[in-house]
Amino acid sequence: MRRLPAAVLAVLLAVTMSGCKVMQRISDGAYRNAVTDGVVDELDARGVELRERPECRSPGRETDAVVRVDCTARTTAGEPVAVEGIVHDADTERPRESYVVTVGGRQVLRKDCLGLGCEHPVG
Repeated sequence: MRRLPAAVLAVLLAVTMSGCKVMQRISDGAYRNAVTDGVVDELDARGVELRERPECRSPGRETDAVVRVDCTARTTAGEPVAVEGIVHDADTERPRESYVVTVGGRQVLRKDCLGLGCEHPVG
């Protein structure tokens, strides 16, 4: 099952657009947690073990329609893990997600969703 269905993301981002800074932090935090869960699931399915959960941050918003997330972690072997995610049309009912995950500088994953049950590669 996908950790963060598009409908849930749309609701979270709709709350973000309410103008309340506290709700924006909660929504951004919920999104980062969902991305973290998805990355853990995806890497685990590929036999990549992490030392700990990835640490994710959301760089400044470009617009309400575009949301980014960047995550970092290390494998149990010490290799760096990087995740770059972007959601376009985040303020609509059908956001378009894209994620790229690298391990030790090698791309291991490029998908339009993360987590168990997500099977739609980008491009």
